[in-house]
Amino acid sequence: MTASDGSPLVVDVHAHCLVGAVEALVADEPGSAEHRALDARRNGPASLAASGAMIRAALPALTGLGPRLSDMDAAGVDVQVVSPSPSHYHYWAGADLAAAISRTANRAVAELVAQAPRRLLGLGLVPLQHPGLLVTVLDEALGLGLKGVEISSHAPEVELSDQRLEPFWARAAATGAIVFLHPFGCTLDERLDRFYLSNTVGQPVENAVALSHLIFSGVLDRHPGLRIVAAHGGGYLPTYLGRSDHAWQVRPEARGCADPPSTYLRRLWFDSLVHTPEAVRTLVAAVGADRVLLGSDHPFDMGVPDPVARLDAAGLPAGDRAAIAGGNASKLGLVPGKDR
Repeated sequence: MTASDGSPLVVDVHAHCLVGAVEALVADEPGSAEHRALDARRNGPASLAASGAMIRAALPALTGLGPRLSDMDAAGVDVQVVSPSPSHYHYWAGADLAAAISRTANRAVAELVAQAPRRLLGLGLVPLQHPGLLVTVLDEALGLGLKGVEISSHAPEVELSDQRLEPFWARAAATGAIVFLHPFGCTLDERLDRFYLSNTVGQPVENAVALSHLIFSGVLDRHPGLRIVAAHGGGYLPTYLGRSDHAWQVRPEARGCADPPSTYLRRLWFDSLVHTPEAVRTLVAAVGADRVLLGSDHPFDMGVPDPVARLDAAGLPAGDRAAIAGGNASKLGLVPGKDR
């Protein structure tokens, strides 16, 4: 599928929406108050205040179609893959509430996509803290026409290496569903409670930890068909895997994967949201241009309003640039009207 001028579609795989109905579901729950208190400790008052102002400013694009499409047009983006705000994970919730949260978010994303089916694709949520529910909720999300689901780096007492997730990984691989790995929060907690370190340091740390669990545990060996897309360029992991390879060579407990950890970069995908031309080039050198997808984190302030311009600033060869802008997304089925 191509744009109206015959050029390949430009696809942004990292964008978000807010679902008011999800927050209404949890508003009066004791666990929600505890979660807000934890969030406050992790972020600190200055970041909480700044984030509140940012969300208020971004609400039109987070909740409405018109501002979203206008922003896409201004950025030169033809298609956007929309996932719920990670603030909707609510992994503290019990099984019934957790299932309701995911289903409510998934219906809302499907309804948003249906308003602009040639411009938008959707990802849903699954209740990661309840492994026994994951396959059912994933299937329901795919049945709504969503392309896959978004998950965090972990849930309470559930790392991505947890054996209880095996049926979920198997089902995601069998269906070709996209699993978008997008951390929310960081378990370093109050150590990062100022200077917005909870995000600027915490998010890349969580990406690196989550991907390491997937690699070292052999998940990618057992499920080679998995389509995992890591937000924020995979965090700190892709460009520092030499240490992981060394551990794999010298430490017996680090040999849960069949091959050196660095080889698994070719079994994952990464978005381009690494902020500088140098970082884009470094990411491409580490994982290959065919494993990078355009990402903006629209419309949050840690995202960028000009992902295409930033990709162009990296000065990549034309074929690599075209692959990242949309060709790789097409191969993953992330274009309107294309099956997984």
